[in-house]
Amino acid sequence: MKPYPRWRLFLFIGVFLVCGLYALPNIFPDEPAIQITRSEAGEQVSAADLERLTKALETAGITVGATDEVGDSRLIRVGGAEEQLRARGLAEDILGRDYVVALNLAPTTPSWLRAIGASPMNLGLDLRGGVHFLLQVDMETAIEQRMTSWVSEVRLLLRDNSIRYREVSKQGQEIIARFSDAKDLSAADSKLRNQFMEFNIRRNDSRNELRLSVKPETLEEIKSYAVDQNRTTLNNRINELGVAEPVVQRQGADRIVVQLPGVQDASQARRILGRTATLEFRLVAYDKDPRSVNPFDTSVEVFPFKGDERDLQVLRRQKIVSGDQVTDAQMGFDENGRPEVNIKLDSAGARNMRRVTSENIKKPMAVLFIETHTDFEEVENADGELETVAKNREEAYVINVATIQDTLGARFRITGLDSAAGAAELALLLRAGGLAAPMHIAEERTIGPSLGAQNIEAGLKSMVFGVALVFIFMIVRYRVFGVVANIALFANLLVLVGVMSLIPGATLTLPGIAGIVLSLGMAVDANVLIYERIRLELREGKTPLQAIDAGYDRAFETIFDANLTTLIVAVILFAMGTGSVQGFAVTLFIGITASMFTAVVGTRSIINEIYNPRRGRPAKLSI
Repeated sequence: MKPYPRWRLFLFIGVFLVCGLYALPNIFPDEPAIQITRSEAGEQVSAADLERLTKALETAGITVGATDEVGDSRLIRVGGAEEQLRARGLAEDILGRDYVVALNLAPTTPSWLRAIGASPMNLGLDLRGGVHFLLQVDMETAIEQRMTSWVSEVRLLLRDNSIRYREVSKQGQEIIARFSDAKDLSAADSKLRNQFMEFNIRRNDSRNELRLSVKPETLEEIKSYAVDQNRTTLNNRINELGVAEPVVQRQGADRIVVQLPGVQDASQARRILGRTATLEFRLVAYDKDPRSVNPFDTSVEVFPFKGDERDLQVLRRQKIVSGDQVTDAQMGFDENGRPEVNIKLDSAGARNMRRVTSENIKKPMAVLFIETHTDFEEVENADGELETVAKNREEAYVINVATIQDTLGARFRITGLDSAAGAAELALLLRAGGLAAPMHIAEERTIGPSLGAQNIEAGLKSMVFGVALVFIFMIVRYRVFGVVANIALFANLLVLVGVMSLIPGATLTLPGIAGIVLSLGMAVDANVLIYERIRLELREGKTPLQAIDAGYDRAFETIFDANLTTLIVAVILFAMGTGSVQGFAVTLFIGITASMFTAVVGTRSIINEIYNPRRGRPAKLSI
């Protein structure tokens, strides 16, 4: 028998112990809980309010467990999934608008495991329960908004180049620019053809007009951008609101799938999807008294300063820059240690900011914060059927007023913010951006936590039953070698669970459990190939030790080729698939990789220790 390095046995044992340690948290299931957070960022949960809520929950017959402190929030454990929903509704009624109440799960993993970064696997929607939405993007509005923006850009280009025009307007998917004479028409034709490559431009000399028609490929780009921007915005908003392992994916040309595991309240989920925020930079109408502004004056608007209705600011209606022109926003601190938000604009926003501020030095400019909430209501239509209707509700207030000291460009900062937490929240909302086009819910499903628990139970039963049958077969068929194969199989399962728990973004779904079962079956397959090869070598007259060497050496190429093709399939599934297909691919990839390690290195190391030549040469093998 060829000498087999003993360090490989220690490597196998080390991997087994480390992965087992990180797989351990999965035997400590999370407990249902409600999370209480103040509506204003940076404010602590009041101890009196927390005590009042706890007493109310106990009075209502809800089992209240320990309360954990998570940042500025409080996590109150309750008795079960049914009590979790009751507790959330009761908490909202008692605490009112001053607090945000969300469903969550509280970990029960021991502190010593959490200290080394060990945590249980994330569970997908089908195992944990939650809500599923299919959102339809309004493409007509997306194109309409872009056409309106292009009309403003055409007018600005003509003014910047001193080209006089009679009218610039849009008509469907065309922009019509009319001029007084042929000279201005020719000058505009030259400039617009160089600057607006998105259009097919037709010139009509008899009418002194230009017609700019959007190219078909440009329309497709607008539609694709609207879906991608909305998907990014939804993903950012959901991530910032702390929903664990959300799925936000594009489906087809104009739809987005949103899955929120652990969220059981569909109305709360709708509010999450509809909540967006943006900024507008406007000049302050300092010559007007907010208490005597003419309500019919369309040139100005009145807004409260930081939500205080007693402190009003009069702003010019024309906006300088809007939030969709903000490309980056980061929280920082100024030279005096006060919080600020550093803003970066795109080229169009920078040009407008530079032009307006250069003309209004020493005049005040305000930052208007606008948050849009989308509320959904079930109403009865003309056919007597219930349908979901979306209603937008805006909250707008001035967060900052500063005097323009110099010409501003693509980079500048917002100061005068109340707290670092408020500055961080503002930066996050700005980075999340706004929706590029409106959306409506085309499909909505809620998967209850009890159904998720049933899926877990069914999946575990199938896995335990399958593994038990394999264990019995291997022992009956291969005796001592079968016991070694079972040890490797158990190690393979432990490695798979440990690695899945270590990967931050990995999520276990029901197809993922199928991937685990399949990878375990393929792990046994590798051992069967090796053992049958050893049997063949024994029948050909090889000594037991020679048969072991030949069995492992000659079966390796077959095992490697078979597993390599499966790994390639897993990579393709992950790259091309979505959602649960990717979950299946991840578990399959990790499981196959682990099976090659345990079947080739693990069993060989153990067999080498059992039939070590130093203890004497065996007369026969128990196989």
